[in-house]
Amino acid sequence: MLKMQEKAEKHLIPISTKITNNIVLKSMREGLSILTPLIMIISLFILIGNFPIPGWTSFWTSILGDRLIEIISASFIGIFNFIGLLVCVVIAYTYGNNRGLKGIVPSLVGLISFLILVPMTNQIGAKVSTVYFGPNGIFIGLMVGIISIELYRFSLNKKWSIKLPDSIPPAVADSLTELLPFGVVILLFTATKVILALTGFQSVHNLIFIFIQMPLKSLGDSLISAVLYNFLASFLWIFGINGPTVTNSFWSPILFSLTQDNLSAFQIGAKIPHIYTQQFIDIFTTYGGGGSTLSLLLIVVLKGQSQRLKNLGKLALVPGIFGINEPVVFGIPVIFNLRIAIPFVIVPVVNTIISGLVFSWHWIPFPTGVMLPWTTPPLISGWLSTGSWLGAVLQLFEILIGMLIYYPFVKSLDKQYIIEENNLMDQQ
Repeated sequence: MLKMQEKAEKHLIPISTKITNNIVLKSMREGLSILTPLIMIISLFILIGNFPIPGWTSFWTSILGDRLIEIISASFIGIFNFIGLLVCVVIAYTYGNNRGLKGIVPSLVGLISFLILVPMTNQIGAKVSTVYFGPNGIFIGLMVGIISIELYRFSLNKKWSIKLPDSIPPAVADSLTELLPFGVVILLFTATKVILALTGFQSVHNLIFIFIQMPLKSLGDSLISAVLYNFLASFLWIFGINGPTVTNSFWSPILFSLTQDNLSAFQIGAKIPHIYTQQFIDIFTTYGGGGSTLSLLLIVVLKGQSQRLKNLGKLALVPGIFGINEPVVFGIPVIFNLRIAIPFVIVPVVNTIISGLVFSWHWIPFPTGVMLPWTTPPLISGWLSTGSWLGAVLQLFEILIGMLIYYPFVKSLDKQYIIEENNLMDQQ
Protein backbone atom coordinates (compact mmCIF):
# COMPACT_ATOMS: atom_id res chain seq x y z
CA MET A 1 0.00 0.00 0.00
CA LEU A 2 2.88 2.38 0.81
CA LYS A 3 4.43 1.65 -2.60
CA MET A 4 1.09 2.41 -4.27
CA GLN A 5 0.85 5.67 -2.34
CA GLU A 6 4.40 6.63 -3.31
CA LYS A 7 3.72 5.90 -7.01
CA ALA A 8 0.50 7.92 -6.88
CA GLU A 9 2.29 10.86 -5.30
CA LYS A 10 5.07 10.61 -7.89
CA HIS A 11 3.00 10.15 -11.06
CA LEU A 12 -0.79 10.49 -10.75
CA ILE A 13 -1.04 13.50 -8.48
CA PRO A 14 1.30 15.73 -10.55
CA ILE A 15 -0.55 14.81 -13.76
CA SER A 16 -3.98 15.46 -12.25
CA THR A 17 -2.74 18.73 -10.77
CA LYS A 18 -1.49 19.89 -14.18
CA ILE A 19 -4.81 19.00 -15.80
CA THR A 20 -6.86 20.66 -13.07
CA ASN A 21 -4.73 23.82 -13.10
CA ASN A 22 -4.48 24.12 -16.89
CA ILE A 23 -5.56 27.70 -17.43
CA VAL A 24 -7.76 26.99 -20.47
CA LEU A 25 -9.58 24.04 -18.89
CA LYS A 26 -9.81 25.88 -15.58
CA SER A 27 -11.34 28.95 -17.26
CA MET A 28 -13.90 26.82 -19.11
CA ARG A 29 -14.82 25.05 -15.89
CA GLU A 30 -15.17 28.33 -13.99
CA GLY A 31 -17.12 29.98 -16.80
CA LEU A 32 -19.65 27.17 -17.10
CA SER A 33 -20.08 27.12 -13.32
CA ILE A 34 -21.03 30.83 -13.46
CA LEU A 35 -23.87 29.96 -15.83
CA THR A 36 -25.08 26.96 -13.80
CA PRO A 37 -27.44 28.92 -11.46
CA LEU A 38 -29.05 30.69 -14.43
CA ILE A 39 -29.52 27.45 -16.35
CA MET A 40 -30.88 25.73 -13.25
CA ILE A 41 -33.50 28.46 -12.74
CA ILE A 42 -34.54 28.31 -16.41
CA SER A 43 -34.65 24.50 -16.22
CA LEU A 44 -36.86 24.55 -13.14
CA PHE A 45 -39.34 26.91 -14.80
CA ILE A 46 -39.38 24.70 -17.91
CA LEU A 47 -39.95 21.71 -15.62
CA ILE A 48 -42.79 23.50 -13.84
CA GLY A 49 -44.36 24.24 -17.20
CA ASN A 50 -44.04 20.59 -18.25
CA PHE A 51 -44.46 18.84 -14.90
CA PRO A 52 -44.95 15.07 -15.33
CA ILE A 53 -48.47 14.96 -13.89
CA PRO A 54 -51.53 14.42 -16.13
CA GLY A 55 -53.58 17.60 -16.49
CA TRP A 56 -50.89 19.86 -15.00
CA THR A 57 -50.46 22.06 -18.09
CA SER A 58 -54.20 22.29 -18.69
CA PHE A 59 -54.76 23.30 -15.06
CA TRP A 60 -52.38 26.27 -15.22
CA THR A 61 -53.58 27.29 -18.68
CA SER A 62 -57.15 27.46 -17.37
CA ILE A 63 -56.00 29.76 -14.55
CA LEU A 64 -53.47 32.02 -16.32
CA GLY A 65 -54.75 31.83 -19.87
CA ASP A 66 -52.94 30.95 -23.10
CA ARG A 67 -51.57 34.46 -23.69
CA LEU A 68 -49.89 34.81 -20.27
CA ILE A 69 -48.45 31.30 -20.49
CA GLU A 70 -47.05 32.18 -23.92
CA ILE A 71 -45.41 35.39 -22.62
CA ILE A 72 -43.82 33.60 -19.63
CA SER A 73 -42.56 30.74 -21.80
CA ALA A 74 -41.13 33.12 -24.41
CA SER A 75 -39.13 34.93 -21.72
CA PHE A 76 -37.26 31.83 -20.64
CA ILE A 77 -36.94 30.43 -24.15
CA GLY A 78 -35.47 33.78 -25.20
CA ILE A 79 -32.73 33.53 -22.58
CA PHE A 80 -32.04 29.92 -23.48
CA ASN A 81 -31.74 30.78 -27.18
CA PHE A 82 -28.70 32.95 -26.36
CA ILE A 83 -26.86 30.38 -24.25
CA GLY A 84 -24.00 30.13 -26.78
CA LEU A 85 -23.41 33.89 -26.62
CA LEU A 86 -23.52 33.80 -22.80
CA VAL A 87 -20.96 30.98 -22.78
CA CYS A 88 -18.60 33.10 -24.88
CA VAL A 89 -18.98 36.13 -22.60
CA VAL A 90 -18.34 34.25 -19.34
CA ILE A 91 -15.47 32.17 -20.77
CA ALA A 92 -13.81 35.34 -22.07
CA TYR A 93 -14.30 36.89 -18.63
CA THR A 94 -12.84 33.98 -16.63
CA TYR A 95 -9.99 33.36 -19.08
CA GLY A 96 -9.16 37.06 -19.22
CA ASN A 97 -9.16 37.30 -15.43
CA ASN A 98 -6.95 34.22 -15.15
CA ARG A 99 -4.59 35.88 -17.64
CA GLY A 100 -4.45 39.08 -15.61
CA LEU A 101 -7.03 41.13 -17.54
CA LYS A 102 -9.40 42.60 -15.00
CA GLY A 103 -12.78 44.24 -15.35
CA ILE A 104 -15.36 43.99 -18.09
CA VAL A 105 -12.96 44.36 -21.04
CA PRO A 106 -12.43 40.58 -21.57
CA SER A 107 -16.20 40.04 -21.76
CA LEU A 108 -16.52 42.84 -24.33
CA VAL A 109 -13.70 41.36 -26.42
CA GLY A 110 -15.43 37.96 -26.41
CA LEU A 111 -18.85 39.46 -27.14
CA ILE A 112 -17.66 41.53 -30.10
CA SER A 113 -15.66 38.63 -31.54
CA PHE A 114 -18.65 36.27 -31.29
CA LEU A 115 -20.99 38.76 -32.98
CA ILE A 116 -18.53 39.36 -35.83
CA LEU A 117 -18.55 35.66 -36.72
CA VAL A 118 -22.36 35.32 -36.78
CA PRO A 119 -23.59 35.09 -40.41
CA MET A 120 -25.59 38.25 -41.10
CA THR A 121 -26.85 40.27 -44.02
CA ASN A 122 -27.35 44.02 -44.45
CA GLN A 123 -30.56 43.56 -46.44
CA ILE A 124 -33.52 45.53 -45.09
CA GLY A 125 -35.92 43.33 -43.16
CA ALA A 126 -33.44 40.43 -42.95
CA LYS A 127 -33.38 38.39 -39.75
CA VAL A 128 -30.58 36.63 -37.87
CA SER A 129 -31.33 33.04 -36.88
CA THR A 130 -31.04 32.34 -33.15
CA VAL A 131 -29.51 28.97 -34.08
CA TYR A 132 -26.11 30.68 -34.03
CA PHE A 133 -26.64 32.01 -30.50
CA GLY A 134 -28.27 29.00 -28.81
CA PRO A 135 -27.04 25.50 -27.90
CA ASN A 136 -25.48 25.05 -31.35
CA GLY A 137 -23.25 28.03 -30.59
CA ILE A 138 -21.78 26.64 -27.36
CA PHE A 139 -18.62 25.23 -28.93
CA ILE A 140 -18.15 28.46 -30.92
CA GLY A 141 -18.59 30.38 -27.68
CA LEU A 142 -15.97 28.28 -25.89
CA MET A 143 -13.40 28.68 -28.65
CA VAL A 144 -14.02 32.35 -29.39
CA GLY A 145 -13.89 33.20 -25.69
CA ILE A 146 -10.38 31.74 -25.45
CA ILE A 147 -8.95 32.75 -28.85
CA SER A 148 -10.19 36.35 -28.74
CA ILE A 149 -8.55 36.94 -25.35
CA GLU A 150 -5.28 35.38 -26.52
CA LEU A 151 -5.23 37.72 -29.53
CA TYR A 152 -6.05 40.68 -27.33
CA ARG A 153 -3.29 39.78 -24.85
CA PHE A 154 -0.81 39.29 -27.69
CA SER A 155 -1.55 42.80 -28.95
CA LEU A 156 -1.26 44.29 -25.48
CA ASN A 157 2.04 42.53 -24.82
CA LYS A 158 3.41 43.88 -28.09
CA LYS A 159 2.52 47.33 -26.73
CA TRP A 160 0.75 48.29 -29.91
CA SER A 161 -0.78 51.53 -28.73
CA ILE A 162 -1.15 55.17 -29.66
CA LYS A 163 1.39 57.51 -28.08
CA LEU A 164 -0.48 60.33 -26.37
CA PRO A 165 0.74 63.56 -24.76
CA ASP A 166 0.73 63.84 -20.97
CA SER A 167 -2.03 66.43 -21.15
CA ILE A 168 -4.59 63.74 -22.07
CA PRO A 169 -6.68 62.70 -19.00
CA PRO A 170 -5.74 59.19 -17.69
CA ALA A 171 -9.23 57.76 -18.25
CA VAL A 172 -9.17 58.83 -21.90
CA ALA A 173 -5.58 57.65 -22.34
CA ASP A 174 -6.37 54.19 -20.94
CA SER A 175 -9.31 53.72 -23.30
CA LEU A 176 -7.23 54.80 -26.31
CA THR A 177 -4.39 52.48 -25.24
CA GLU A 178 -6.78 49.56 -25.73
CA LEU A 179 -7.91 50.85 -29.12
CA LEU A 180 -5.29 49.06 -31.24
CA PRO A 181 -5.58 45.68 -29.45
CA PHE A 182 -9.36 45.86 -29.95
CA GLY A 183 -8.78 46.76 -33.59
CA VAL A 184 -6.44 43.80 -34.10
CA VAL A 185 -9.03 41.37 -32.69
CA ILE A 186 -11.82 42.86 -34.80
CA LEU A 187 -9.66 42.81 -37.94
CA LEU A 188 -8.55 39.19 -37.53
CA PHE A 189 -12.04 37.86 -36.76
CA THR A 190 -13.49 39.84 -39.66
CA ALA A 191 -10.81 38.46 -41.99
CA THR A 192 -11.56 34.93 -40.79
CA LYS A 193 -15.26 35.45 -41.48
CA VAL A 194 -14.61 36.82 -44.98
CA ILE A 195 -12.20 34.04 -45.95
CA LEU A 196 -14.56 31.27 -44.82
CA ALA A 197 -17.54 32.99 -46.47
CA LEU A 198 -15.71 32.62 -49.79
CA THR A 199 -15.16 28.88 -49.28
CA GLY A 200 -17.54 25.94 -49.27
CA PHE A 201 -17.90 26.18 -45.48
CA GLN A 202 -19.64 29.59 -45.72
CA SER A 203 -19.05 30.33 -42.00
CA VAL A 204 -16.92 29.49 -38.97
CA HIS A 205 -19.98 27.85 -37.47
CA ASN A 206 -20.17 25.29 -40.27
CA LEU A 207 -16.43 24.63 -40.09
CA ILE A 208 -16.43 24.00 -36.33
CA PHE A 209 -19.69 22.05 -36.51
CA ILE A 210 -18.23 19.63 -39.07
CA PHE A 211 -14.69 19.17 -37.75
CA ILE A 212 -14.97 19.76 -33.99
CA GLN A 213 -18.48 19.96 -32.59
CA MET A 214 -20.00 16.86 -34.19
CA PRO A 215 -16.98 14.55 -33.58
CA LEU A 216 -16.69 15.63 -29.93
CA LYS A 217 -20.42 15.31 -29.29
CA SER A 218 -20.50 11.91 -30.98
CA LEU A 219 -17.57 10.82 -28.84
CA GLY A 220 -19.16 12.18 -25.66
CA ASP A 221 -22.62 10.78 -26.40
CA SER A 222 -21.52 7.16 -26.05
CA LEU A 223 -21.53 4.42 -23.44
CA ILE A 224 -17.76 4.03 -23.69
CA SER A 225 -17.26 7.71 -22.90
CA ALA A 226 -19.61 7.57 -19.89
CA VAL A 227 -17.93 4.42 -18.54
CA LEU A 228 -14.49 6.00 -18.94
CA TYR A 229 -15.68 9.17 -17.18
CA ASN A 230 -17.00 7.30 -14.14
CA PHE A 231 -14.07 4.90 -14.00
CA LEU A 232 -11.54 7.76 -13.91
CA ALA A 233 -13.61 9.89 -11.53
CA SER A 234 -13.84 7.01 -9.02
CA PHE A 235 -10.34 5.62 -9.57
CA LEU A 236 -8.64 8.96 -8.87
CA TRP A 237 -10.50 9.30 -5.55
CA ILE A 238 -8.63 6.22 -4.30
CA PHE A 239 -5.43 8.24 -4.43
CA GLY A 240 -6.91 11.28 -2.73
CA ILE A 241 -7.49 13.14 -6.00
CA ASN A 242 -10.88 14.76 -6.55
CA GLY A 243 -11.78 12.68 -9.61
CA PRO A 244 -14.73 14.69 -10.96
CA THR A 245 -12.65 17.88 -10.90
CA VAL A 246 -10.17 16.23 -13.26
CA THR A 247 -12.68 14.48 -15.53
CA ASN A 248 -14.93 17.54 -15.74
CA SER A 249 -12.00 19.52 -17.11
CA PHE A 250 -12.34 17.44 -20.29
CA TRP A 251 -15.96 16.34 -20.30
CA SER A 252 -17.86 19.39 -18.99
CA PRO A 253 -18.00 21.36 -22.27
CA ILE A 254 -19.20 18.29 -24.18
CA LEU A 255 -21.75 17.17 -21.57
CA PHE A 256 -22.95 20.76 -21.17
CA SER A 257 -23.63 21.03 -24.90
CA LEU A 258 -25.42 17.66 -25.03
CA THR A 259 -27.56 18.64 -22.04
CA GLN A 260 -28.58 21.93 -23.67
CA ASP A 261 -29.58 20.04 -26.84
CA ASN A 262 -31.92 17.89 -24.76
CA LEU A 263 -33.37 20.85 -22.88
CA SER A 264 -33.94 22.71 -26.15
CA ALA A 265 -35.83 19.72 -27.58
CA PHE A 266 -37.80 19.21 -24.36
CA GLN A 267 -39.06 22.79 -24.18
CA ILE A 268 -40.57 22.62 -27.68
CA GLY A 269 -41.88 19.07 -27.32
CA ALA A 270 -39.47 17.58 -29.87
CA LYS A 271 -37.75 14.19 -29.67
CA ILE A 272 -34.95 14.26 -27.09
CA PRO A 273 -31.72 13.38 -28.94
CA HIS A 274 -29.08 12.32 -26.39
CA ILE A 275 -28.67 9.76 -23.60
CA TYR A 276 -25.24 10.54 -22.21
CA THR A 277 -25.62 14.06 -20.84
CA GLN A 278 -24.53 15.68 -17.58
CA GLN A 279 -27.89 14.57 -16.18
CA PHE A 280 -27.16 10.96 -17.06
CA ILE A 281 -23.80 11.11 -15.28
CA ASP A 282 -25.11 12.91 -12.19
CA ILE A 283 -28.47 11.21 -11.74
CA PHE A 284 -28.20 7.66 -13.10
CA THR A 285 -24.66 6.49 -12.34
CA THR A 286 -23.73 7.60 -8.82
CA TYR A 287 -26.01 7.79 -5.80
CA GLY A 288 -24.88 9.55 -2.67
CA GLY A 289 -21.79 11.02 -4.32
CA GLY A 290 -18.68 9.55 -5.94
CA GLY A 291 -18.46 5.77 -5.84
CA SER A 292 -22.26 5.60 -5.46
CA THR A 293 -21.68 5.42 -1.71
CA LEU A 294 -25.37 5.53 -0.80
CA SER A 295 -25.39 1.78 -1.50
CA LEU A 296 -22.40 1.38 0.80
CA LEU A 297 -24.09 3.40 3.56
CA LEU A 298 -27.27 1.34 3.38
CA ILE A 299 -25.22 -1.84 3.89
CA VAL A 300 -23.40 -0.17 6.79
CA VAL A 301 -26.66 0.86 8.46
CA LEU A 302 -28.41 -2.48 7.89
CA LYS A 303 -25.53 -4.92 8.45
CA GLY A 304 -22.72 -3.05 10.21
CA GLN A 305 -21.62 -4.66 13.49
CA SER A 306 -18.51 -2.73 14.45
CA GLN A 307 -18.96 0.42 16.48
CA ARG A 308 -16.96 2.38 13.93
CA LEU A 309 -19.27 1.52 11.04
CA LYS A 310 -22.40 1.99 13.16
CA ASN A 311 -21.29 5.49 14.09
CA LEU A 312 -20.38 6.23 10.48
CA GLY A 313 -23.81 5.09 9.29
CA LYS A 314 -25.58 7.36 11.78
CA LEU A 315 -23.43 10.31 10.78
CA ALA A 316 -23.31 9.88 7.01
CA LEU A 317 -26.64 8.39 5.87
CA VAL A 318 -28.73 11.57 5.77
CA PRO A 319 -26.01 13.65 4.03
CA GLY A 320 -25.50 10.71 1.65
CA ILE A 321 -29.14 10.79 0.58
CA PHE A 322 -28.52 14.36 -0.56
CA GLY A 323 -25.30 13.53 -2.42
CA ILE A 324 -22.79 14.56 0.26
CA ASN A 325 -20.30 11.74 0.81
CA GLU A 326 -17.24 13.35 2.40
CA PRO A 327 -18.04 11.60 5.72
CA VAL A 328 -17.78 8.26 3.88
CA VAL A 329 -14.73 9.06 1.74
CA PHE A 330 -12.73 10.21 4.76
CA GLY A 331 -14.52 8.23 7.47
CA ILE A 332 -14.08 4.66 6.20
CA PRO A 333 -11.73 5.83 4.52
CA VAL A 334 -11.85 5.19 0.78
CA ILE A 335 -8.42 6.66 0.06
CA PHE A 336 -5.75 3.91 -0.23
CA ASN A 337 -8.19 1.33 1.16
CA LEU A 338 -8.29 -1.59 -1.29
CA ARG A 339 -11.18 -3.30 0.49
CA ILE A 340 -13.49 -0.44 -0.43
CA ALA A 341 -11.60 0.91 -3.45
CA ILE A 342 -12.62 -2.04 -5.64
CA PRO A 343 -16.42 -1.64 -5.30
CA PHE A 344 -16.00 2.15 -5.17
CA VAL A 345 -14.81 1.95 -8.79
CA ILE A 346 -16.95 -0.99 -9.93
CA VAL A 347 -20.39 0.21 -8.77
CA PRO A 348 -20.52 3.48 -10.80
CA VAL A 349 -19.28 1.62 -13.88
CA VAL A 350 -21.96 -1.07 -13.47
CA ASN A 351 -24.62 1.62 -12.95
CA THR A 352 -23.42 3.40 -16.09
CA ILE A 353 -23.70 0.24 -18.19
CA ILE A 354 -27.14 -0.66 -16.81
CA SER A 355 -28.51 2.86 -17.32
CA GLY A 356 -26.98 3.17 -20.77
CA LEU A 357 -28.56 -0.09 -21.92
CA VAL A 358 -31.95 0.68 -20.38
CA PHE A 359 -32.11 4.09 -22.06
CA SER A 360 -30.80 2.76 -25.39
CA TRP A 361 -33.54 0.10 -25.34
CA HIS A 362 -36.06 2.94 -24.84
CA TRP A 363 -37.50 1.39 -21.69
CA ILE A 364 -37.33 4.83 -20.06
CA PRO A 365 -37.57 8.30 -21.63
CA PHE A 366 -34.22 10.03 -22.14
CA PRO A 367 -33.13 12.68 -19.59
CA THR A 368 -34.86 15.93 -20.52
CA GLY A 369 -31.93 18.26 -19.88
CA VAL A 370 -33.67 19.94 -16.94
CA MET A 371 -30.93 20.73 -14.42
CA LEU A 372 -31.94 19.81 -10.88
CA PRO A 373 -30.15 20.94 -7.71
CA TRP A 374 -27.30 18.49 -7.10
CA THR A 375 -28.74 17.71 -3.66
CA THR A 376 -31.99 16.32 -5.11
CA PRO A 377 -32.40 12.82 -3.57
CA PRO A 378 -32.54 9.67 -5.72
CA LEU A 379 -36.00 8.51 -6.83
CA ILE A 380 -37.19 12.13 -6.92
CA SER A 381 -34.38 13.09 -9.31
CA GLY A 382 -35.02 10.03 -11.49
CA TRP A 383 -38.69 10.92 -11.83
CA LEU A 384 -38.20 14.64 -12.48
CA SER A 385 -35.27 14.25 -14.89
CA THR A 386 -37.12 11.87 -17.20
CA GLY A 387 -40.74 12.81 -16.54
CA SER A 388 -41.44 9.15 -15.81
CA TRP A 389 -41.77 7.10 -12.62
CA LEU A 390 -39.64 4.48 -14.38
CA GLY A 391 -36.64 6.76 -13.84
CA ALA A 392 -37.13 6.34 -10.09
CA VAL A 393 -37.47 2.56 -10.51
CA LEU A 394 -34.16 2.44 -12.40
CA GLN A 395 -32.45 4.37 -9.61
CA LEU A 396 -33.86 2.07 -6.93
CA PHE A 397 -32.74 -1.00 -8.88
CA GLU A 398 -29.20 0.34 -9.25
CA ILE A 399 -28.97 1.27 -5.57
CA LEU A 400 -29.90 -2.33 -4.71
CA ILE A 401 -27.37 -3.71 -7.22
CA GLY A 402 -24.77 -1.45 -5.64
CA MET A 403 -25.62 -2.85 -2.21
CA LEU A 404 -25.05 -6.40 -3.48
CA ILE A 405 -21.64 -5.43 -4.88
CA TYR A 406 -20.57 -3.54 -1.77
CA TYR A 407 -21.83 -6.17 0.70
CA PRO A 408 -18.89 -8.67 0.77
CA PHE A 409 -16.35 -5.85 0.90
CA VAL A 410 -18.13 -4.01 3.70
CA LYS A 411 -18.53 -7.31 5.58
CA SER A 412 -14.78 -7.95 5.33
CA LEU A 413 -13.98 -4.42 6.49
CA ASP A 414 -16.49 -4.74 9.33
CA LYS A 415 -14.76 -7.91 10.59
CA GLN A 416 -11.42 -6.10 10.53
CA TYR A 417 -12.85 -3.22 12.58
CA ILE A 418 -14.41 -5.62 15.10
CA ILE A 419 -11.03 -7.33 15.61
CA GLU A 420 -9.34 -3.95 16.06
CA GLU A 421 -11.99 -2.83 18.56
CA ASN A 422 -11.70 -6.08 20.54
CA ASN A 423 -7.90 -5.79 20.63
CA LEU A 424 -8.22 -2.23 21.89
CA MET A 425 -10.59 -3.34 24.64
CA ASP A 426 -8.20 -6.15 25.68
CA GLN A 427 -5.35 -3.65 25.95
CA GLN A 428 -7.42 -1.47 28.22
